Amino acid sequence: MTAIAILKLSAIGDVVNTVPLVRAIQDARPDWSITWIVGRTEAKLVGDLPGVEFAVFDKQGGAAAVWELRRRLRGRRFDALLLLQRSLRAHLLSLLVSARERLGFDRARAREGHGLFVHRRLPPMRGRAHVLDSLLEFLKLLGIERPSRPRWDIPVSEADRAFAEEMLPGEQPCLIISPGSAHRERIWPPERYAALAAHAVRRHGLRVVLCGGPGEADRRLADAILAHAGVPILDLTGRDTLKRFLCLAERARLVLSPDSGPAHLANAVGTPVLGLYAATECARSGPYFSRPLCIDRFAEAARRFLGREPEALPWGKHIHVPGVMELIAVEEVASRLDAWMESATPSRGVAAT
Repeated sequence: MTAIAILKLSAIGDVVNTVPLVRAIQDARPDWSITWIVGRTEAKLVGDLPGVEFAVFDKQGGAAAVWELRRRLRGRRFDALLLLQRSLRAHLLSLLVSARERLGFDRARAREGHGLFVHRRLPPMRGRAHVLDSLLEFLKLLGIERPSRPRWDIPVSEADRAFAEEMLPGEQPCLIISPGSAHRERIWPPERYAALAAHAVRRHGLRVVLCGGPGEADRRLADAILAHAGVPILDLTGRDTLKRFLCLAERARLVLSPDSGPAHLANAVGTPVLGLYAATECARSGPYFSRPLCIDRFAEAARRFLGREPEALPWGKHIHVPGVMELIAVEEVASRLDAWMESATPSRGVAAT
């Protein structure tokens, strides 16, 4: 039996985009074993994927977490390691994995000494590839044909589905706003989220739902949006776990989000995402099927804040500077929402061309 190890610890969006790679390997080679080394938080989302063994690494656990992973992998020998994380920590952790072949990214997509930890690389990138497309390129190195369409099918429990049904009963179309991000520079100003929420309610009669994590930053952001909105908003901040969010997004008509994990979660269940991009490049990290629907001001941000054309920037470059998201105007987002809502058959997940 061929044994494959995957090292992809985080973040939520990147882990979601790794699932189609895992599914493609399973579909093409059902007799292969897959062991995925993943972060503790991310394991809460994907740790019950059928047919996958998970080695969970606690990134906050210090030396004890390293020793636990070492113990877990001791005596194991894999045919191939897919080194999908490009951080120094992940590179060093990869030394705990004994593999006949170590596969990694090409030079344009590598960083932090990535090439020193792999034997074989992806072919040079053509254009500015999306993260998901980059991950699916590893199938070629494994001798597997790429599927015609990515597949997620992330398991959820009946309790998670029941929560979503209780929170979003009936047939009223719903707009979920997931405003936060682990990177504060990617967050749209709260008063702009509020203005968009008010527009969605008054112009389109949408039920607006506010989602977010249990942390203080998400709570403050939600409170600021609620204070400015002036319309009814269902506030689920702190109540929607990763699995619950999948179920909520599945019942929504549309999700509004900056570059963060929830945008990719919604994409995974086929719900369109009106993404807000300026600090990052939508073509690379936007919700895969909804890129034409997103607002992308990355090129303008590159010229204004870095004085460079976007094509001259390294793949994956972030523009994390204060005020970058203010390049996106409320009127522009409202206009995009109007056009989508007024289309004859608003689609759930139209692939970008």
